[in-house]
Amino acid sequence: MAADDVDRIVSAWRRERPGLDVAPLEVFSRVSRLARRLDRARGTAFAEHGLDGWEFDVLSALRRAGTPYELSPGQLVTETLVTSGTMTNRVDRLAARGYVERHPDPTDRRGVLVRLTPAGMDVVDAALADLLAHEHQLLAELSDTERDDLAALLRRLLHPFETEPS
Repeated sequence: MAADDVDRIVSAWRRERPGLDVAPLEVFSRVSRLARRLDRARGTAFAEHGLDGWEFDVLSALRRAGTPYELSPGQLVTETLVTSGTMTNRVDRLAARGYVERHPDPTDRRGVLVRLTPAGMDVVDAALADLLAHEHQLLAELSDTERDDLAALLRRLLHPFETEPS
């Protein structure tokens, strides 16, 4: 396989700082570059459906919740890793677009639930289908075993971050 930009970067660091073990760059520089490119590609896929990435995140969290496709604002905060103030603004904006509705929480007189509307379900389902078609193409170079192995290795690297207290 041909050398990539990371190979050139690592080679330069090895030349300039021979006493440092720059091996982590072999993995994390590639992960970082891939993440940036995937973020851009996902942004393009969502934009084709009139969505920003954060809109897809909130709508998909509600869609994954299952019938009746609703979560409390606190649950949405946990699902999307944003602050409660940010979530309030996001729910307001999605409600203005007709993608979500607020309903009283029957178990908490002061609480509300955010529910996905049919329009919200349609747009998130269409965006997800297009996103997955594109991402399947990106993974086509890997065998099923290689994809499984890669997913397992990335899960191991991600695990310590996801078990840290927030």
